[in-house]
Amino acid sequence: MSAQAQSLVQSVDWLAIAPPTIAAVVGLVVLVTDLFVGDNRKARLGWVSVAGLAASALMLLPLLDGDRSTFCLTGDTDVCSYTADRFTLVIQFLVLGGALLAALLSMTALKDADKELPEGEFWFLLLSSAAGAALLPASRDLATLIVALEVASLPAFALVGIKHGDRKSSEAALKFFLSSVTATAVSLMGISFVYASTGTLYLTEIATRIENVDDQLQTLAQAGVVLTLVGFAFKTAAVPFHFWVPDTYVGAPLPVAAYLSVVGKAVGFSGLILVTVIALPSYADVWGPALAALAALTMTVGNVGALRQQSTRAYSAVRLLAWSSVGQAGYLLVPIAAAAYSEDAEKAIGSTVAYALMYAAVNLGAFAVAALVARTKPLNRVSDYRGLYASRPLAALIMGFFLLCLAGLPPGIIGLFAKVTVFSAAVDAGLGWLAVVMAVNVVIALFYYLQWTTLLFRAPEGEPETHRVPAPLTAAIALTAVLGIALSGAPQLILRFSDTGLF
Repeated sequence: MSAQAQSLVQSVDWLAIAPPTIAAVVGLVVLVTDLFVGDNRKARLGWVSVAGLAASALMLLPLLDGDRSTFCLTGDTDVCSYTADRFTLVIQFLVLGGALLAALLSMTALKDADKELPEGEFWFLLLSSAAGAALLPASRDLATLIVALEVASLPAFALVGIKHGDRKSSEAALKFFLSSVTATAVSLMGISFVYASTGTLYLTEIATRIENVDDQLQTLAQAGVVLTLVGFAFKTAAVPFHFWVPDTYVGAPLPVAAYLSVVGKAVGFSGLILVTVIALPSYADVWGPALAALAALTMTVGNVGALRQQSTRAYSAVRLLAWSSVGQAGYLLVPIAAAAYSEDAEKAIGSTVAYALMYAAVNLGAFAVAALVARTKPLNRVSDYRGLYASRPLAALIMGFFLLCLAGLPPGIIGLFAKVTVFSAAVDAGLGWLAVVMAVNVVIALFYYLQWTTLLFRAPEGEPETHRVPAPLTAAIALTAVLGIALSGAPQLILRFSDTGLF
């Protein structure tokens, strides 16, 4: 082989890329198998998908011994497209764990839908989206980043609108699709401007070259930075790019809404972190104030929106969780904004990761209990949760615990500690005004979380309904409850991410 040909050959570290690869391969296997399996055996595809996501998550264990990179430049092995470092592994754990819990919820939803939801296509789309979401935190060039973002997003559009003949579902998918396509278009324009001014797509290379851009290209580079950030703000559902969230969550099947609330956010935030902290640290004076303003706006609009929900309105429980997730996105933005002002940017980013892990566990748990209630009360109003303790005491206690975690009140210790960590990140960075805004929003959120919690333990209006809970739904509720309680008992398990570097 000639020297020129050899320079083009890259060795692939299959172990490093195993987590997203397994999810993608299992997705293809499920899609093909669906063609040959009878209707009475399609439920097995769900168990295959759950096993595939569990295998993907388990493949993170061999990667804990050190950083691994692959798809590197042949002339410079330090410049790579895929890196499995500590940050990557933590986000991949969050993504694959979230997808696994969403898959458990989906098994019950598909069975209850009675063939209204196509099973083979559903599992293929969920696994494909999870594969893209797992690829994104490992991406270290802008091309791979955008491809991963779209692989995570495109199947999600279809998942939202997958209910046959459901107008609400179709409308939700259209809103989600149009907003996401706009975000991608804006991001691609920004990335093209950054590439034109630096001549590279690798994040570490951009960081060094963008500081020394020619004066003639300075405006182009600045426009590229702003447009790229705007595109990712759409993905994170930051205000004013949040308008699709409530209708999308209501129109989508409940497990898909749960998936979007956690995995969708993880995708947006990990992309935002990679672009700002790794690729554009020299533009901290641009993205720092912008993200701080977005954080304040997002948490305020999200919490006020949740506060305004009427408990007797159809789907008000899902709408409240949707607006609450917008408010939580504001808290998640705070440490990323603080990274622009902090001497230790990695510590600030660690606060976002710690908060995201707490939020993922308890928010998925809240959606799991919502899925349980929706089996007998399909309109899923907040008022439907009145007296849940009388019919399902354990579910009511677990739901109350999750809501208190989201509010940041004991016994939800992990929620309290995570909020304090984010709060201290803002104070340490000198963003006292943002810490004040966050404190006010935490008080606003207390009102609607506590209102919902007290409703669980009131006397029921009619006879309490009981029914057998399917095993996958029981498993999803139990897993999230155990995780939330364990983290409240030992919060240091995730809070250590805010004390040490992630990259």
